[in-house]
Order: sequence, then structure tokens, then C-alpha cells
Amino acid sequence: MIYRGLFNMPAFGGRNLFSELESMRRRFDRMMSEWPDAPRALAGAGVFPLVNVTEDADKFYLRAELPGVKSDALDIQATGKTIAISGERKIAEQGAAARYHRREREAGKFSRIVQIPGEIDADRIEANLQNGILTVAIPKAEAAKPRQVKVN
Repeated sequence: MIYRGLFNMPAFGGRNLFSELESMRRRFDRMMSEWPDAPRALAGAGVFPLVNVTEDADKFYLRAELPGVKSDALDIQATGKTIAISGERKIAEQGAAARYHRREREAGKFSRIVQIPGEIDADRIEANLQNGILTVAIPKAEAAKPRQVKVN
């Protein structure tokens, strides 16, 4: 029995719109895997680099995963309440005869802009790259720091 479901789309018995979408996704994935020159950006793992932002009483901390990136290939800029990280990751070529079974690691230029949730002191920012983790210590502006109020 066919009846009209959500968005005036036909629905079949117990199946719903989400099962139809899942079926379409599987067909699209199958089609893309069979296409030899499929753009690699479509198969990517998402936004690069992955970033965490935390804070304590005095600073914000931005930590980014940058495996295989050298410190001299990074550019970090602070503007207003944003931190921009850009650079280039290079990966050694496997040769023209290499036949990939899975290719998720990509080389190339990247850029990431992260909004910091408070006022910052851009003149005192420090960055350190160790074991593929970039740590940017971003001091809070004096106006943004919490103040202890004495109760009389």
C-alpha cells in the first residue's frame, strides 16, 4: 500500500523517509567508489585540523591536531576574537605504481579560523608544537578576567 508521507513523498508500508535517505546515501557512496576520478574532497574525513578550545581563569587554550606538519609550515594570526591557523601538510609520495585501497590522509594547504568566546590579549599569545599537537595559549584581556568582589 502506497500513501503520501512527509513532504508529500510516497511512503511504502513501514518504511519512512530516513530509510529512503539511507538507501540513497548507499547508492551514492557505491557510485562514487566506482568513479575512478572522484574528487578526494568528497571522501575526506572532515574539517582539518581538529580543534579543542578550553579555558582557565587566565587563558584560553586552543589545541589542534597537526600530525606531520612542521612548525615552519604554520601561520597563526590573531584578529579581534578569532585565531586563524593555516599551513601546509606534506606527505611523502608512494610512487606512481602504488595502488591505494584506502586513502584518507591528504596533503595540501589548510586553513582554520576559530572564534574565541571572550576578549583576548593578542600581544601575549604563545604557541607550541609538540608530537603533532599545536597548543596555543591565549591570555584573556584584563577586562574579560573575573574579578573577586569583597563583601563588606
